[in-house]
Parts: sequence; structure tokens; C-alpha cells
Amino acid sequence: MARKQKEEIANDMDKDIDPAEARTYEIAFHIDPELPTEEAKKVYEAVRASVQAAGPIFAESTPKKIQLAYTISKSDTAGRRDFDTSFFAWIAYQAQGEGHDAVLTTVSEEARIFRSLDLRTTKEQAEHMAELEQIAATTASESTSDEEEEVSDAELSAALEEAAA
Repeated sequence: MARKQKEEIANDMDKDIDPAEARTYEIAFHIDPELPTEEAKKVYEAVRASVQAAGPIFAESTPKKIQLAYTISKSDTAGRRDFDTSFFAWIAYQAQGEGHDAVLTTVSEEARIFRSLDLRTTKEQAEHMAELEQIAATTASESTSDEEEEVSDAELSAALEEAAA
């Protein structure tokens, strides 16, 4: 039942959209974590250049090294590789059909990108994601600057004895 409803909603959405009309997309991708940071940025810049050629960019996140929630395996001519970390980036943009296809081709042909996700979204949702990322970055930088100094074992023992007395 739910599957049929999803198909009907998707069909209704497609009926109202002119193929020549620009749509908003988000492309998210994982870059090989074994690359130096500068090389990962070059891969990102190549994708960004393709996106910029397709249309305006609304929001983006430059590559950041992250721990993956699960291992991603990829097989190629050299064999199988397992990834537990990656450089992750995303870009939200507006494009027409041919421009969007060019971006997907760029991402799929880049051997250093091992996983990608292409979504159709709205400008508001993309801008909201960028705001959330800024908040998370601000919170993370505040928490690292507010970290307490390490306490020696002797100081800890003295504090515990004082509290027990």
C-alpha cells in the first residue's frame, strides 16, 4: 500500500514539472580517505566546477574527514577495498536536465569518489542544511575550546578524599 502511494506521489510531482525547467538538486559524495587533504580538495573542486557550469550553487560543504557509520566496500579492477572513513562533501544547486546529467557523469567518472548520492530537493531545504552545518561547526569549536584541563591523579585523589570527609 505504501509503495503504491509513493509511486502515485512521484508521478504527480513529475506531471507538474516542465523538463526544460531548472530543478534543485543535492549531490553528496565520499572521497577516498587515503588521499592527502589537498588532493581531496582538488576532487571536490572538480565536481564543484561541473556543478557551477550546470547552474547556481545554493549551499555546499567542503570535504571533511569523517568516520563512517558502517564499512563501505568497493570492488574495481585492482580488487576490493573497504572504507571506514572518508572525506565527505555535498553541493546543492539548480540545473536543467543536461546540466544535471553532466554533474552525474563527472561524479561517476571520478575514480577517487567511491560513493555518491543524488537527490532532488528544494532551495529552502538546502539552505537549511547549510545553516545546520554552521551551527554544528560552531558548537564543535566551542566545545573544544571549553574543554577542562587534565587533572593529575594526585589532585583527583585529594579532591575525592576531601569530598568524602
